[in-house]
Amino acid sequence: MTYHPKSDFMSIMMQRGYLADCTDYQGLDEALSKGCVPAYIGFDATAKSLHVGSLIQIMMLRWLQKTGHQPITLMGGGTTKVGDPSFRADERPLLTDDQIDDNIAGIKQVFAKYLDYDRAENPALMLNNAEWLDGLNYLDFLRDIGRHFSVNRMLSFESVKSRLDREQSLSFLEFNYMILQAYDFLEINRRYGCLLQMGGSDQWGNIVNGIDLTRRVLDHEIYGLTSPLLTTSDGRKMGKSQDGAVWLNAEMRSPYEFWQFWRNTTDADVGRFLKLYTEIDIDECARLGALAGSEINEAKIVLANAVTTLCHGAEAAAAAEATAREVFEKGGVGDDLPTLELSAGEVGDGISVVQLIVRAGLAKSGKEAKRLIAENGARMDDAPLTDAGLVLDVAALASPIKLSAGKKRHALIKLS
Repeated sequence: MTYHPKSDFMSIMMQRGYLADCTDYQGLDEALSKGCVPAYIGFDATAKSLHVGSLIQIMMLRWLQKTGHQPITLMGGGTTKVGDPSFRADERPLLTDDQIDDNIAGIKQVFAKYLDYDRAENPALMLNNAEWLDGLNYLDFLRDIGRHFSVNRMLSFESVKSRLDREQSLSFLEFNYMILQAYDFLEINRRYGCLLQMGGSDQWGNIVNGIDLTRRVLDHEIYGLTSPLLTTSDGRKMGKSQDGAVWLNAEMRSPYEFWQFWRNTTDADVGRFLKLYTEIDIDECARLGALAGSEINEAKIVLANAVTTLCHGAEAAAAAEATAREVFEKGGVGDDLPTLELSAGEVGDGISVVQLIVRAGLAKSGKEAKRLIAENGARMDDAPLTDAGLVLDVAALASPIKLSAGKKRHALIKLS
């Protein structure tokens, strides 16, 4: 890309690897150079937390605010009732209003760590599209908004095309999602002067729809910008680990486990992740990412500390690092390991080690736990665990035991 931006925000987006595509580089850059630009990203409330897969978008909003512009976090209280069909093989399960409200309350806790909603200048805004979607009159909406959409064009978008090419069902409910998201951009522009929508590159079609609709209805010039859809160097989708989604809320993923996810980054991803997920100077990110051998492990600790500090605070990051060093370097137990607490009643006459491995989150099923033991991947108090039939009674659990799956995943089992 030969375009050299004038605005701080666009410079950061391009230098640090946030930018996949933009509807008008020069037009957006000039708007950003002239004054405060309100920009939004939409987040559907399908769970009580966002996970690491959304963190690149959250960081984009954070940089937007740091460079003098106004970030808008749009919660999909309305669109969550429909479900985004983008690149999914099946329809999302439908949630009740109460479930959606609970999820929004949980997600708000995440945003508060990265954005300032209370500052005097360019405060972040939290909006909910239920505000304008819940009261829509269907016939008025079809007449005033639906007439601007070409079904032929909507069918050509990759997110829809991929479903149809695989002959997978796409309900009319989901097809409406594109129109509703486009209408969001129109309403946020009309109500709050929002000039920019950002999102992952899978949202390109939805963003372009919103720009086109706003131009047709209001004759306003607005912009779209997308980030790359990230996979790790070994091809895995960002935000997933061996034991499920890497949530950003501490109640759903402990700060230690969150820290450990980043510490386990593959060597090839360290430099890229430092640029995307931390605010460390870009030259230092490049230096750390170029380290080799055992030195790259120190770069991974820098990455884990920086990302965990942003999400959970400096104290949690320091505690996670201390626990990791205790566990890995000194063979100890550490104070911050994920812990499964059992009552004596739960243990009863005895509880199998296979069941403990599953309940501690080190395996998803008894079958997987038995395979882990058979393949010499399980340890108990750092000694190889070879007997899948082992049963532990209350006496054996009188002092905490440490279970391990491989070299990097550990949990404490203790009586409450």
